[in-house]
Amino acid sequence: MRTFLSRHHADPTANTIAQALGWFSIGLGALEILAPRKMARTFGMPRSRGVLAGYGVREIASGVGLLWAKDRRPWIWSRVGGDALDVATLAAGMGPSNPRRGTTGLAMAMGLGVAALDIFCAARLSAAPGRAAPVRDYSARSGWPRGAAAARGSARDFATPRDMRAPPGLRHLNGGEQPG
Repeated sequence: MRTFLSRHHADPTANTIAQALGWFSIGLGALEILAPRKMARTFGMPRSRGVLAGYGVREIASGVGLLWAKDRRPWIWSRVGGDALDVATLAAGMGPSNPRRGTTGLAMAMGLGVAALDIFCAARLSAAPGRAAPVRDYSARSGWPRGAAAARGSARDFATPRDMRAPPGLRHLNGGEQPG
């Protein structure tokens, strides 16, 4: 039997952030549904009205899910996916033909900030309660296939391959002979 995390997740920080993101989603979604033409004009993307209204529906659904679902994890991850769509849509409006690309860039920066918060919250909600992620110890590893001791001194007899040497006119830069 699968158990779901309750709305009162063991991580109070993630729970508070998820609730705030739920209300933010509903507010942003309402704005996108009620004023898609104004938003599209603000970003210099007049052909995006329908897309913005559709994104508004998605935002409201995510917000309602975050506020009232027993398991908030799928709803916060839906926000992360929506953030990717939002940033991609705004990136399309960053072309040189858009006279409002500065405003679009600002909106994209804000979208990336909210995306970071969504990812943080999603990771915290998705972590198993009471179980920390294992900490890996790499202190005994050298990064060399046969160990550091076997690698020591292996480059002493290295001769620079012919195709890697500097051209004759530039050899003086490496401490070689002066051009003549």
